[in-house]
This record gives sequence, C-alpha cells and structure tokens, in this order.
Amino acid sequence: MQSNLVMFPIVEVVRPGTQVKKRDITDYERTEQQFLLLLATENLDDNLDKQAAIVSDFEQAVSTAINTAYKKERQDQLAHRFLQRILYRINRLNLFWFDDLRQYTNERSLYLSSCRNQIEAAWQKWELAQVDIAAIQKLDVKQALIDRAAADLDPPLSAASCYIREDMSEAGYRHLLAIASFDGLVEGSRLSRILGGAANEVQCTLVRVLLEEYGNGRLSRKHSTFFAQMLAEFGMNTTPEAYFDLVPWEVLACANHNFLLTERRRYYLRYSGGLTYFEVAGPAAYRNYLAAAQRLGLSNAAMGYWELHIKEDERHGRWMLDDVALPLVERYPDDAWELVLGYDQEKLMSDRAAEAVVSSIRQAESIN
Repeated sequence: MQSNLVMFPIVEVVRPGTQVKKRDITDYERTEQQFLLLLATENLDDNLDKQAAIVSDFEQAVSTAINTAYKKERQDQLAHRFLQRILYRINRLNLFWFDDLRQYTNERSLYLSSCRNQIEAAWQKWELAQVDIAAIQKLDVKQALIDRAAADLDPPLSAASCYIREDMSEAGYRHLLAIASFDGLVEGSRLSRILGGAANEVQCTLVRVLLEEYGNGRLSRKHSTFFAQMLAEFGMNTTPEAYFDLVPWEVLACANHNFLLTERRRYYLRYSGGLTYFEVAGPAAYRNYLAAAQRLGLSNAAMGYWELHIKEDERHGRWMLDDVALPLVERYPDDAWELVLGYDQEKLMSDRAAEAVVSSIRQAESIN
C-alpha cells in the first residue's frame, strides 16, 4: 500500500536564510530508513518473507549495535543512537498522533514486539548495572525519598546550569527549544497510559497531575500549547517530532524508559518513583532556562512555558511525594525500594540527558 509514514529529515536549527550543509548518512541511518519500510508494510507479520533482505540486514545491525553499545567497554555512540531511535519508532505506535490511520497497521505486530524486547532486554540490563540495587534495598524508603526530594528541589548550580544561565546564546536557546520540543509538544502523553484501574487516592492524584498537564481539558491552557508558542516566536516548526534528528540518544532513552515502565504494570512503583523525581526536580531546570531567556531579553511568549512549569511543577512535586510515593511505601512495604530505584534511575538518566543537550547546544553554537 501507499504509506504516509513520516520520514524524519536530518535538520538543523539555523537562522533564516542560512544554508545547511548536507552530510553523508551512516550505515545505521541507512538501516533505520529501511526499517521504516518494514513499519509501513501492510500486515508485516504475514509478509516478512517478502522483505527478507531488509529483515536480515536490520537484524544484523541490531545485533551489532547491541554488542557495541552494551557489551564493550568502549561504547559506540552511534550504536546507542540507532537502538534508541528504533525503540522509539516502535514505542511511538502506543500513542495516537492524529495522522493517517494506516500508519498503525502494525501496532500489534509480534515481530516489532520481539525487536523491542530484544533491544530492551540488553539495554535495561546495562541501565540497571549503573545503579547499586543492593544498597537501595537496605534503605529506609520513606526517609530516602524525603531526603532525595529535599536535595533535588533546589540543588546547587552545576557547570551546565551556569553555562545555560550565563553564556548560552540566542542560537543556543533555539537549539534547546528544538530538542525540548520532542517532549514538550506531547507532554503528559505517557502518563495517561498508566491511569486505568482501581480507584484510590494515589490514582486520583496522578489524574490531577495529568489534568493540569492537559490544561484541565482546554487546549489553550495545555502545556504543549505554551511550548508551541515559544517555538512560533522564533518562526520554528511547531509540529511534534519536527526536530527528531536533533534529539540526543540520551534524551530518547528517557522517553523509551518511560514507555517501558508505563507498558509494564509490574513496574508501577519504579514509574511512580521516577515521576516523583521528574516533578520535584523540574522547576530547578526550568529556572535555568527562564534565566537564560531573561538575560537574552526575549519576549514573554518565548519563555512562557518555563514560567508555567515552575509554578505548577512545584505543586506537582509535593503531590507526587506526599500523595503518591509515600502512600505507596505503606501499601507495598516489601517492594517499596523500587520507588527509590525508579527515582534514582530517572535522576541518573535525566542528568545524562541534560549533559548531552548542553553538549549539542555548544556544538550548534560553534557552527552558527
């Protein structure tokens, strides 16, 4: 069939009228483009034999990437990027993008599911190795969560934070918006996938968080609307995923991690712990971005999303700690350590992503 599957272009954020130099694509990028053909194949599971050459090349690339990304001391950044992009291509089918309905023909594909599981198994083993689980299991969980939240609410400024506040240029700010739009234009979407089930105070608190993210049902107040206004202020593309090719793999990993945790109900505590960190720590990051915008003398529309988030996420952070995380400790005393695991993993992955974003901004500024 004819497919309208979006083929994400290689883009850069540049000043109007500036030409962008084309570059050669890597073998991983070429394989990813072939994978898009698999995604667009009608009834993929029943037609794998007709795509045998593409399937073989893709599976070999995945196997090679897993080996070089997760099993060797010297990591291959291109392999990380390839694997996270493939995971995201599959995971995004769990959300509805108000596009051609035929693009979802393979959303329940067993083949795509097996590909996702293969990558996730190796990746998650690698991620968990970064955390001292044995030490976490010995903690007083309530006190650990309270102490972590207190420390992350207003942390000391890092070198990256100081750079954003004091040195980042307007071109760097536009680059930041382009990368942040990956999440900012669909904010709250993954949270929506974990809200069903028995009614209780924890569930209702999460619904309150989601409703505020969605402007209590008013598009004009939805957080993504404020983000789109920031992009529009610079004449940038407000279409979700428009700047997908600028997104570092570390940022994609955060998104894919959340897809995994919301897909598996067994990981409910890990997700809740992670969301607690996200809401507690968010205002500190947004204050950095707001300070940069104010230093650059930008308009209110070019920074409105940050101002909204600082106010609302301070409230959400309190809700998540007091009305979600701590009550879950009481409800699941034997498994409550998983809340701390989720919290610590989200912090670790978010810090890693933040460093990658700043590195990308510096690189973009050196070109402009």
